[in-house]
Amino acid sequence: MRRFTVLTIALVAIAAGPVAVGATITTVMSGLDNPRGLAFGPEGALYVVEAGRGGDGPCMVLRGQERCYGPTGGLTRLWRGTQERVATGLPSYAGADGEATGPHDVSFLGRGGAYVTIGFGGNPVLRAGFGSVGALFGTLLHVAAGGTWRVAADVSAYETEANPGGGTIDSNPYGVLAEPGARIVADAGANALLRVAANGDISTIAAFPARPVRSTDSVPTAVTIGPDGAYYVSELSGVPFTDGAANIYRVIPGYAPEVFLSGFKTIIDLDFGPDGSLYVLQHATGPTFFPGPGVVIRVAPDGTRSVVSMG
Repeated sequence: MRRFTVLTIALVAIAAGPVAVGATITTVMSGLDNPRGLAFGPEGALYVVEAGRGGDGPCMVLRGQERCYGPTGGLTRLWRGTQERVATGLPSYAGADGEATGPHDVSFLGRGGAYVTIGFGGNPVLRAGFGSVGALFGTLLHVAAGGTWRVAADVSAYETEANPGGGTIDSNPYGVLAEPGARIVADAGANALLRVAANGDISTIAAFPARPVRSTDSVPTAVTIGPDGAYYVSELSGVPFTDGAANIYRVIPGYAPEVFLSGFKTIIDLDFGPDGSLYVLQHATGPTFFPGPGVVIRVAPDGTRSVVSMG
């Protein structure tokens, strides 16, 4: 099995006011193993989930290629200048193409209340191809302060039972937002925003339009709370990942999601700044697929868009 390049986390200096192109980028963490989402913990430490690099198996063919399991996912903390892996052994799979799937995102609900999404990317019935460890994919984990973890909810099983987005059965839990009494999960495969209650029960908050209603899949990736208390959800969109095809939705439970902003490409995260500006992270630039570098875009409260950092 091919080994994967470890990556670096860099932070863009973002102020409450206007931010110029080429804002200062400071490297703060290094040696990470396919890092994905990040969050600040209640004590102020920076936490990053790592998708890992799979392992020696069990293996199965998924999306046309052999993928092999390994307990190589993790959660790493930067606290007072010290970088430390605080949770290990999280599920991961990877193939020879270098694509790793495992921990996708992390969100906190107080000390010891870390919640981590574990992706999958396919029909949940296929998880059995990894043997007994396959059940760990497509789930929401709770990670205690001491680093121990457990499955809090089987998100992918809900897709099989409810299929809230309709169409093909597919599940890939991605973004997570921990709130008192519930965790909000964006399932990128199911094209749905889900509520996971404290007892693990799952319900649908919203489903996002995808093929055949529109020319692309939705692929919701991240969820945050806006200044108005509504949920805001970003899209990656689907093949061919056309520039301008990704939307940001405003979601109020009990109502259909509304397009809040449009005209983006392959969004993988978003959050509001202290001045009410929305910061949007695009995975790539270019007309289709992923030829160009990622970019951070600031959307001011009046709707004006500017590039914070690119490349």
